Order: sequence, then C-alpha cells, then structure tokens
Amino acid sequence: MNNLKQTTLFCVCMTGLLNACGQSERLETKAATEPSIWPHIASEVAVSKDVELRVAKLLAKMTLEQKVAQMIQPEIRDITIEDMRKYGFGSYLNGGGAFPNNDKYASVSDWVALAESMYQASIDASVDGSTIPTMWGTDAVHGHNNVIGATLFPHNIGLGAANDPKLIEKIAQATAKEVLATGIEWIFAPTVATVRDDRWGRTYEGYSEDPEIVKNYAYAIVKGLQGDGLSNGVFKEQHVISTVKHFVGDGGTLKGDDQGNNIVNEQTLFNIHAQGYVGGLKAGAQSVMASFNSWHGEKIHGNKYLLTTVLKQRMGFDGFVVGDWNGHGQIPECTNDSCPQAINAGLDMFMAPTKSWKPLFYNTIGQVKDGTIPLSRIDDAVTRILRVKVRAGLFDKPSPAQRLYAGDSKLLGNQQHRALAREAVRKSMVLLKNKAGILPLSPKQNILMTGDGAHNIGKQSGGWTITWQGTNNANSDFPGGTSIYEGVKQQVDKAGGTITLSIDGKFEQHNKPDVAIVVFGEEPYAEGQGDRPHLAYQYGTKQDLQRIKSLKAQGIPVVSLFISGRPMWVNAELNASDAFVALWLPGSEGGGVADVLLRDKQNRIQHDFSGVLSFSWPNTPTQHANRFDGTTPLFPYGYGLNYAKVDTLSETLSESFDIGSSVNEVEILYDVQPKKPWALYLTVGDEKKRVESNSEMLNGVEFRTIDRFVQEDSMQLSLNNHVHAGVKLISKHGFPEDLSAFVGSNAYLTFDVSLNSGSLIGAAIGMNCMGQKPCDSQIKIADEQLQTLTTQWQQVAVPLACFASLDAKLSQTASPFSISLIGEAKIGLGNIALRAAVPDALIIACE
Repeated sequence: MNNLKQTTLFCVCMTGLLNACGQSERLETKAATEPSIWPHIASEVAVSKDVELRVAKLLAKMTLEQKVAQMIQPEIRDITIEDMRKYGFGSYLNGGGAFPNNDKYASVSDWVALAESMYQASIDASVDGSTIPTMWGTDAVHGHNNVIGATLFPHNIGLGAANDPKLIEKIAQATAKEVLATGIEWIFAPTVATVRDDRWGRTYEGYSEDPEIVKNYAYAIVKGLQGDGLSNGVFKEQHVISTVKHFVGDGGTLKGDDQGNNIVNEQTLFNIHAQGYVGGLKAGAQSVMASFNSWHGEKIHGNKYLLTTVLKQRMGFDGFVVGDWNGHGQIPECTNDSCPQAINAGLDMFMAPTKSWKPLFYNTIGQVKDGTIPLSRIDDAVTRILRVKVRAGLFDKPSPAQRLYAGDSKLLGNQQHRALAREAVRKSMVLLKNKAGILPLSPKQNILMTGDGAHNIGKQSGGWTITWQGTNNANSDFPGGTSIYEGVKQQVDKAGGTITLSIDGKFEQHNKPDVAIVVFGEEPYAEGQGDRPHLAYQYGTKQDLQRIKSLKAQGIPVVSLFISGRPMWVNAELNASDAFVALWLPGSEGGGVADVLLRDKQNRIQHDFSGVLSFSWPNTPTQHANRFDGTTPLFPYGYGLNYAKVDTLSETLSESFDIGSSVNEVEILYDVQPKKPWALYLTVGDEKKRVESNSEMLNGVEFRTIDRFVQEDSMQLSLNNHVHAGVKLISKHGFPEDLSAFVGSNAYLTFDVSLNSGSLIGAAIGMNCMGQKPCDSQIKIADEQLQTLTTQWQQVAVPLACFASLDAKLSQTASPFSISLIGEAKIGLGNIALRAAVPDALIIACE
C-alpha cells in the first residue's frame, strides 16, 4: 500500500528481552544507536570465490542503464514483454490479485507462458544489450495463494500455535514446488514480524508475539524454500529464492498501526523484532524486504543505519534488500518516481508497481550522473543482485518453461500437499473451552452446522487468498478444497450420522439436532484494511452471539469454532458456548477440523488437540498482553486444552467492558480531503468520476473546493436541474471496511451543508455495504427539512439505525456516505463523519 503515515509520538522503552514499551508519549526524537548490539550472523550459504569472480566479470561489462534496470522491479499489470526486452529489468512481481492476462482463472500454463516470455525478453540483447536473466517474485505466504487450485496452508498465526519447525520446513518445500510449477523462482516469504499489538491488521502474518518461535520458524522455512546450506543442498531444482521480511519492527508499531512508527529502543528492536533475521540469515536467506514502518519517526526504506550499518555490515548480510510496494515513496522528499535517498540508505532494489517504474528508472540514472547517488552504491547494489542470481543458478538453469516442475498442473494442490495442510490444520487448532468434555463429538449424532463460516472456504482462508484482501471469492474458486462443513459431513455420512447445514441456524422442529457446530469470525482482510482500534468481536452488532444463544435457549449444546486472524475479546461468546475452539485461518483443507472434533465410527479419538496459544488472549477489549510483560490475559501464552485436561474456565466471564477512547466519538470521513481509505467521486445518475483536483466537471455538474474554516476544507456542487447528482465516498481498494469497530451502532452519519443559492426539490443520503448480501440503503430527506436549509452552515445527522433497518452493515462498508440531490442550486458540503452524539444537528427521520 502507499499510504503516507506520519507520527509525532515518542515514548521511552525499558531495555531487556521482552519489556513492553511504556505509555508516555512525547515529541519524537531520533533514536540513539549502538551497533555493537547487532551480532554477525554466519550464513550457511557460504561465500564462493567462483561466484564472486563471475559477478565481477558481469558487472564490469554493464552500462549504467543496465545496472539501474537490475534495481527496478515493476509489476505484471504495468509492463509488457517489449518493456522487458527494452529495459531488461532485474526482476518483476505479481501483487496480490494480479494474474497473467489479468485473468483470475489463469491456468498453470498461462503462468508459465508469461514467465517464459519475460525470461526470453530479458536475455534478448537486441535492444538493451543485456543477457542477464530476470526473476519473478510472488507473495506465496500460505501456499501459492495467488493461483486457483493451489494448496492453501494455515496462515502463520495458526502455524505458530502448532510450534513445529519440522512441519514448517515441509510446508515450505511443498510451497516451493507449487510455485515452481508456475515458472516462478522467488517467494516473498517468510514474514518474521514479532507481533506485539494484535490490533495490527497483519497479526495473522506473524507466527507469535514471542521471538523464540519466530527465530526457529524463520530458520526452518528459509531452509525449506532454498535448501540446506550445511550440506551444500541449496538451490537445487526443487528450490526457490526466499525473502525474510519486513526489516525491521513492523510488528511493534504504536497502536498496531500498519506502516506506523515503532519507538522501542535498539536493544528491544533486536531482542524482540530482529530474531527472525537471526534465524533467517543463518539459514542463508538471499533477500530481505525493507519494511513500510518507521523507527523513531524515520522510514526504514530510508534508514541507512538499519539497512547498511546494521543489516549489511554488522549482521554480514551479503544478499540484496528489496523495497516494499512503492515504500520508497513514503520517505520525506521522495516520490514514487524519484528517491535517491533510498538507494543511498542501502535499498538495492525498488519495488515499483504502477507506472512509476519508468520515471524512477530515468530519474535514478540522472541522479547517478549528477553525483546524487555514487556509482559505487549502484555497483554494490547490482553486485548483490547478481550474486543471488548466480548462487540461485539462474544463469545456468533452463528457461522457466523447461525447468523440472514447470507446467506440472498435477503438483498444484496435489494430495500429498493437501494431506500436509490437513495435518497443519489439526496441529494449529487451540481448544479454549470444553465444558463437561462435550468434545470430541460422536459422528453418529444429529448435527446442525451453522454460521457464515461453516461452508465458506474463502472466509476460512483469510486475506492473501487469490485476491489481495481475500475477498470476492466463492467456494468454486477453490477446486479440490474442503470447507469445514464438507469435512464434517464426509465423516458423519460414513459413520451413519445426520448433518444439516443451516447458515442462519434454523431447523425443522421435528429434526431437532443433538448438537450445533457454529462457525463464525472475522471476514477476510489484509494489510491496512485489517487494523482495529480494539479487540472486541462484533462490537455493537452481536449477530453470532444471538445465534449461539438462540440455539442454547432451545436446549441444544453449542460447539463454537472461531475463525480469526488474531486473538479477540469474545467473553460473551465463550460464556454462551459449551466448547470453543480457536481455528485461526486454516486454509483450504477444512477436513482437518473434523479430524480433531469428531470421534471415528468406532467411537475412538482420531486426533487430540495439540495446538497452544502463541499469542496471549485478551482479558478485555483494550488489553494488549504479551509473554513476560506482567499482564494477566484471559488465556496466557502457551495455553491450550486437550482431551485429557479438565476445563476450569469460569462460566461467568465478565461481559461488561469500557472501550473508552478505543471507540471514537468522531470518525472523520472527509475533512479537507477524504480520509483513509476513502476516495471521493462526483456522481450524476449512474455515472461517476473520481475527484482528483480542486475542480471537476461531469455532465454539466460542477465540483469545486471552497474555504470555510481553512483553505479548501469543504466543497461546493453546482447543479442545473440534474436528477440524482452528488458525491460519494468509495473505498479506494474496492474492499469493505469494518466501521463497527470504530463507532457504536447508535451513532450518526453526519455532514455539514449550506444552500448557497437556488433550491432543492429532493435529496437522499446513502450508505453501501459489500458482502454475501450487498446493500444500497438510501434515506430520503423530507421536503420540510430540505426547506430549512439556508446559506448558514448546519449539521445534518442520519441515525445509523436507519441504514441498519435497510440491511446496511457497518462491518462491511463499501461506501460510508453518498448524497444524491435534485434541483438547481449551489450546495456546500463538508465535515463528513460518523459521530456518537449530535446535540445541535438537524436529525433526519427514518422512513
């Protein structure tokens, strides 16, 4: 993502391995540094004189243009084969939701065809004079998750609960083969963030809040992807290049703010947030991805101390550092098109999606020629890139289409890999409650399965699943995959039991179930979209709790299966359930859940629970507990029941809570400009145009910014009897936002309005949601209320309950505000927000 975030907060942290940052906040100062904290890491991928000599010979023959091209990584949606032939990029990537031919359903052969075409263009010297092979990088973060039909393993948070490095190594090996089948040789994994605040939307990409698991897993997964350096077994035909990411401190930002500011001291930065690099670099990881976050206010992409002094000099990393998605553009005085600061700081390769790659290429060349970037820095960066390519055998291996696994569609989602994923599901599940030993269940019972996660492979797989955010997927997009319901049904049918799927929990009274399995939890999300102000599940809208209580009121025992990318405060759901299991995000092999929940048809236990919490489970919605930090969570790090342990959990956990400042009295949507993640559109009828300047026109309707309190803080629409003209806020990324975590359901959608001239004969306010049941709710402003509008600004408020009555869901908001106007008038609009209280507003009544 490319959202520039600036923070001006600083707090002093205690030293020590696992001390938490204090809460005092002061004006930001640059962190004091102590290089001796950082040890040299002896890589198991040994330095080779032959490799170094070959790299030096290659470098000596390269032009400046060829060198800079090695440092540019564009995205497949933004370059052509001819671009590759002309420029000879060192690498390219497919971002989440990017596919060959822009086809979500691209076949294995389509992926290989693109890889082969790009490769052949890169070694074609007819235009750029270069024969250096390019390489393709991809985010295969829980299997080859961009490709239809691939095996999807549990996300890292679930794998952390398994605490099984040998399993992780096997998963890495399987993932590498499925990636190689599509012609790709470089994986942007593992993520080694040590997550310290579960409000972060990337919590599920971390293995644990504790650096011990992260360090061991980083070693295991790099070894699984690249091979064993100790036995000279690296970069064989079954291996890919690994990237340890994101360096450094992304899991420790203030308030869990994605791309935010980490303010721990340097000792804590190493002890907590860098242990994944200790493990990953020891195993021989050949690339490291710089992080979006800042450390004490300085963006990592531009931090020479961390990228060069620490990573390359102190830790001895001799591979290359790649940026994250236009991350260089977030450095002060940089743009996506130009950033010598990043190169001078130690970034070796720009990740340059969108059309920014071309001006970035030419600007970088110009900056070398004028001395802004020393040629020695370019030579060092290119040496590192070439070193990795030579080590990985890219100069000697056949082209992508001719490699051992290329085009083998049978590798994708094969039964061996799916069995491994199913094993990982079994080992990742954590049993939090088991009242009276209700689990394991007999498959011979009459079982009701309910909840929107019961038969939804997309939901159980989470973000980074086919699409970036993991949204807009159907079960048909997972050929060979198994929903949780399907896994249970297969075993129940074999044992002679009965099972009914009812998403809403209703059933025929003559067919009352013996037990209900309720599967519910978070909707899929990825970075940015997943950030939360607190950890209360379904704050203000407790539909899942109501379903559980309804079943219990009918005398039906309830087993709750909770899908989530983080621990959450679910005390009410725990109290209402007879058993409660944290499933995390299990991936495509839902059958693994049934293996643990159900006995076999001879009434024997198939598999016991073995997963334990690698994250502390919060005692309140605002608690942020970590191992050894002195707090008392509801369930501590390492907690997990099995069938031999007696459940001693209280049946009356506190359900009262005070969100306090975590829920906003005001959530601003537009003030001077749209707030993240919204974009403003001018609308006329069914047509819309994104507002990208202070003046826009669409079919005769004029938009312009105007001054109210400060320069251009509001807008004016000039209407000429147009029907349904107005503005609309829409998610920039096309994904729904969960606004229920920010405001209560009794809040208001508000905006300020003035009738500067003319008159209106109609107006309606809208909200839109996106999900399994899309909604488009419109609340009409009554004529008598329209007539009260004057040239004086006044606040108008619509109760959110009005939109809820029309099936709008705050948890799935695609557009939080739209206004549609009819008339001939000039209308001022501004200060659009969600507010808890509106003492002086004109309140619009629901119709």
